[in-house]
Amino acid sequence: MNLESPKVTVQKSAQELFDLLTDVKSFEKLMPDNIAKFEVIGEDAFIFGLKGMPEIKLKMKEKVAPSKVVLGAASDKLPFTLIANIDTVSDSSSAVKLDFEGDFNPMMAMMIKGPIGKFIEALATNMTKL
Repeated sequence: MNLESPKVTVQKSAQELFDLLTDVKSFEKLMPDNIAKFEVIGEDAFIFGLKGMPEIKLKMKEKVAPSKVVLGAASDKLPFTLIANIDTVSDSSSAVKLDFEGDFNPMMAMMIKGPIGKFIEALATNMTKL
């Protein structure tokens, strides 16, 4: 299952945005309003929970400065990656798009497609708050 967020322009350079996204503490600012839990559990990992959904542990998997940040699920139960693709627009602005790639059975995919779609859209929209 692959989902994409809308592309969002942020008033930060690609390097500044990359630096913020490689600091897992920044993700607390990106979380949607229905966040029930957010906890940093290391330099490269955090746990978050949305109301009505199980808690998910995300871990930094790959960093390609200043254009790509890859987070992945730390559990094999929900195997997925969240990829932030950053494009330079100018010296002081950049565009970012989030790609969600998950390997789920059809039943699970059907159940989580809506909530995950809203979640990555909220993350992208909230990039402007960083």
